[in-house]
Amino acid sequence: MPKPLDGVRVLDLTNVLAGPFCCHQLAHLGAEVIKVEAAGRGDLARNLGADPDLNAAGMGVSFLAQNAGKKSVTINLKHPEGRALFERLVESADVLVENFRPGVMDRLGVGYGRLKTVKPTLIYCAISGFGQDGPWVHRPAYDQIIQGASGVMAITGDSDSAPLRVGYPVADTVGGLTAAMAISAALNASPRGGFIDVSMLESVLATMGWAVSNYLIAGVEPTPNGNENLTSAPSGAFEAEGGLINIAANKDEQWVLLTDHLGLAPLRERADYATREDRKRNRLALKGELEMVLKTRPARDWAKELNRIGVPAGAVLTVPEVLAMPQVADRGFLATFSDVPGVGRDIDVATTGIKLDGAALTVADPPPVLGQDNGTIWESLGLSAGEIDALTEKGAI
Repeated sequence: MPKPLDGVRVLDLTNVLAGPFCCHQLAHLGAEVIKVEAAGRGDLARNLGADPDLNAAGMGVSFLAQNAGKKSVTINLKHPEGRALFERLVESADVLVENFRPGVMDRLGVGYGRLKTVKPTLIYCAISGFGQDGPWVHRPAYDQIIQGASGVMAITGDSDSAPLRVGYPVADTVGGLTAAMAISAALNASPRGGFIDVSMLESVLATMGWAVSNYLIAGVEPTPNGNENLTSAPSGAFEAEGGLINIAANKDEQWVLLTDHLGLAPLRERADYATREDRKRNRLALKGELEMVLKTRPARDWAKELNRIGVPAGAVLTVPEVLAMPQVADRGFLATFSDVPGVGRDIDVATTGIKLDGAALTVADPPPVLGQDNGTIWESLGLSAGEIDALTEKGAI
């Protein structure tokens, strides 16, 4: 079965995470993604990750995580012959994605204004921290900068620990997903072509719907509330024997089922817990009442029983624990690549979390070593082996 983006060629000029994560989605959806990397250097993520040996080899874990299924070519956009060759590559492409600071591509002479004359139907997507205009346009931005600027850190943690960084690069990944969604939509437009401006700051704010809307519409400023879900009670994380359990008894009928199962039905007769609003106001006292029972048994045992009777619950797991669970391990979410070049061993990487017609999205090839497709891609544009060698000697590729 063809994938949705079969036949689409994407030029990935991005570095580190937001852009590579965007193009990671597009590759798994069937696009041919050509990673256009700086000659002699490549994506900075090639040197990032928890394995120093892989970093030194230019195949860092941070690179391996987002670049399976892509091809790699190297080019020097500061060299006139490199720019000329790049424009020939753009002529063959449908999409270009970059996450340089605003203005960098223009200074190199290959910004959207120039490239739309080369390929009028080109979909050009620029991902940046704050967007392509506005008073913050030239500020440098990494994930943590956006987490702080967006208000995410201000509402993460509790009154003692906030502001607190989210434990993974949420701004980068949300920015990448937003870009992938916009590109997929643009590919469906007729006629094709245009400039997509993705602001990581605004992408994150868009996903903070309830927190932002409670302020915009109800005038209630968001606060850090740790593991408590302020929309209902009992809803949050509770101490069980040996660990935490998340329970979301958000409906009145779930409150009844929960208290019956814990042997705490008399709590329903208490005025402090009579209604949802009462329970919300007295949530910490209620939490203590429930934990007196929950602490007597392991979280996973409670979770099985509560889910069985219709009360949403789940033990709080570590990353290794959840990856080993059949729910993840047996659904095709993890892909294994054998004896990966530049790595020298097998690796497992996460895919997209998408299934089409029951099949998890996959790609055939492992993450590429730097410039591994220079020969095939440049030859496909009509260059001879001698011309490729000459451009290499000149430092153009």
